[in-house]
Amino acid sequence: MKTKSIAEIKQLIDHDNLSDAEISKLQQDTRKGVQKLWKIYEQRLQKMKDLECQFLEMSQYEHKNYTKGCNYIAGIDEAGRGPLAGPVVAASVILPRDFKLLGLDDSKQLNERKRNEFFSIIKEQAISYGISIISNQKIDQVNIYEATKLAMHDALSQLEPSPDHVLIDAVPLKQLPCTSESITKGDQKSITIAAASILAKVTRDTIMKKIHNDFPFYDFASNMGYGTKHHMDAIQQHGVTPFHRRSFSPVRSSIVQ
Repeated sequence: MKTKSIAEIKQLIDHDNLSDAEISKLQQDTRKGVQKLWKIYEQRLQKMKDLECQFLEMSQYEHKNYTKGCNYIAGIDEAGRGPLAGPVVAASVILPRDFKLLGLDDSKQLNERKRNEFFSIIKEQAISYGISIISNQKIDQVNIYEATKLAMHDALSQLEPSPDHVLIDAVPLKQLPCTSESITKGDQKSITIAAASILAKVTRDTIMKKIHNDFPFYDFASNMGYGTKHHMDAIQQHGVTPFHRRSFSPVRSSIVQ
């Protein structure tokens, strides 16, 4: 086989287009530039293996329920239980059995670019998904825990077909039309819950960025309504907005003052 230039080898590696024979020759090539490229290629291969293992591990709940005869397994998660402002958002999703998205993880573990990329892929490839948004006013009426459950039930009701089994992140839900299981840190253990967490977080982040345009002093585009020092200082200086949760003690205390 003709010896390739380092530039040609780099192009093959960049496009992941190396044959077994080329890989073998690459390993034996003593040129420093080639050995550097080989090290990069090895690292890339190892990363892919790690992602494959992670995805397989996070598919165990789904596979277990497929073997029980379930065809449609839904995952559900929420975003926004802790912030002082904005809605709480829940999302549900049913993924195809052959769904594969390496790198899928709890939405908080992904950067914004990757979350947005995965958000589009999940919506495009999902069998069905549902998104529910519960306002801060409703949260103040019923409390955040009950509002979260309302959002989850509503998101599940949007699924078509209806799921045979539901995987839920942490929150136990009652009166479901099918079997379910609540999984602690489920967004790190189930691909279906992880996918739902991405749908919920990206949806809520988009809402908070829109609110930021009307109330820029609070920096909602960065803090997403959480009680950062800048956010708390802004409340003290400018008061509360129509989007603040008045039942949350830091907000309630500032109103009393």
